[in-house]
Amino acid sequence: MGKSIQELEALVSQTRRDIVRMVHAVQSGHPGGSLGCAEYFTVLFHNIMKHQPSPFNMEGENEDVFILSNGHISPVYYSTLARSGYFPVDELATFRKLDSRLQGHPATAEHLPGIRIASGSLGQGLSVATGIALSKKLNKDDHRVFALCGDGELQEGQIWEAVMFAAHNKVDNLIMTVDVNGRQIDGDTKDIMGFENLRPRFESFGWNVIQMNGNDINDVQDTLSKACVLSGNGKPICILMKTEMGNGVDFMMGSHEWHGIAPNDEQLASALDQNAETLGDY
Repeated sequence: MGKSIQELEALVSQTRRDIVRMVHAVQSGHPGGSLGCAEYFTVLFHNIMKHQPSPFNMEGENEDVFILSNGHISPVYYSTLARSGYFPVDELATFRKLDSRLQGHPATAEHLPGIRIASGSLGQGLSVATGIALSKKLNKDDHRVFALCGDGELQEGQIWEAVMFAAHNKVDNLIMTVDVNGRQIDGDTKDIMGFENLRPRFESFGWNVIQMNGNDINDVQDTLSKACVLSGNGKPICILMKTEMGNGVDFMMGSHEWHGIAPNDEQLASALDQNAETLGDY
């Protein structure tokens, strides 16, 4: 049985608390994109993916696999993994500290359960996810591979090589989500190297494309479920997920500036007040 919408909303609130507390504690990290993707991660890991947190299977055989390509949003990933049972919640307090398994960008050298690739160099995750998905098809493993990329990341050429490869090889157990928040480290994506009309772009490459409001938990639940139904029909699937960077924390919304800035003490208190429902802070 999956979690109810009320339970998911409580988890989203807790995840936002985890994110701002982790980044504040070391005055380093990327809260904006992490906050915007809290609903996606919560629904995916708690209601959609068929996965086994413990014991962690690095190969991902006979379970769904998730690959984070835009690795700088590690705070939301770590919070979700901990709240899903991959490692103790209190380990979140070690984020970005010396000798921590919770590096600023996910890394495999630390052997943190849930992390299957090192991600930080943008553009690589979709290629890895496509390879894993193709391997599952060849091995008659009927599970799916989910990947998350940022919209600024689409400026990397390797993304489009993977897009072509996946469509040509009918990797239809692959569900890619693009976080379309319109922001990146240097400003708005439209001002730097903007992609307009993303839907026809992906469709022209041979992908099934659906859209969702990534900050509406009901829409996230419904759309991810729909994507699973659409899989297995000869085409990879792309979800264009509209989000707001910094969602849930009012002073972080509406600007690219919180891409990689940590809140001060007063800002942390405000962010926590805006996400008051807690399931147990670490």
